[in-house]
Amino acid sequence: MAYISQLKYEDALPSTQKVIDEWVAKHGPLTNMKETLIHSVPAFHALMEWFPLEETIEAFLGERAVNFFCYAISTTNDCLLCSVFFKKILDEAGIDFEHFDFTEEEKVLIDYGRAIVKDANNVGEEIFSRLKSFWNEEQIVAITAFATIMIATNLINKTLQIELDEELIPYTKRK
Repeated sequence: MAYISQLKYEDALPSTQKVIDEWVAKHGPLTNMKETLIHSVPAFHALMEWFPLEETIEAFLGERAVNFFCYAISTTNDCLLCSVFFKKILDEAGIDFEHFDFTEEEKVLIDYGRAIVKDANNVGEEIFSRLKSFWNEEQIVAITAFATIMIATNLINKTLQIELDEELIPYTKRK
C-alpha cells in the first residue's frame, strides 16, 4: 500500500492543475508516480528532468540502449515499478533481456548502470575506459546524470511504495 496518495486533478490547487494540464498536453496522462510526485510541484519538476535528459542521450545512444540502461538500473536497484515499466517496453519490442545479444555499447551501458547502483564510489577505471571508447566526456556526464535521475525515480517509487499502474500488472507475477 502506498504511503502517499495519488493527487487527483479535481483535488489539486489551480496552480498545480496548470502544471498537470501542461504535462498532459505534451506527454499524456499522469502515471501513479507522477500523481504522487505532483503533491510537490518542485519535486515533480526535478524528476521530470528525466525526459529532457532521455532525449539528449537517446540522440547518441538510441532508444533501445536507453531502455536497456533503465531496465538494468531499475532491476539492480530492485524497483518493481520501474523494472516492470521497462520490462513492458522490452516485451512489446519482442526483447528478452536475459537472453539478448547486446552490442558492445549496450553491454557497457548495462554494466555502468549496474555498477552505479551497486557502489557509485567504486565504479572502476575499466568501465570508464570502456565508456570512453564509445563516448566523449560530455556524453558520459549526460549518461551519468540520467542514471542518477533514474535511480532517484527508483528510490521515490520504493520509498513511497507507489503502486503499479494498472497497465503494468500483466508484466509481473504480482497480480
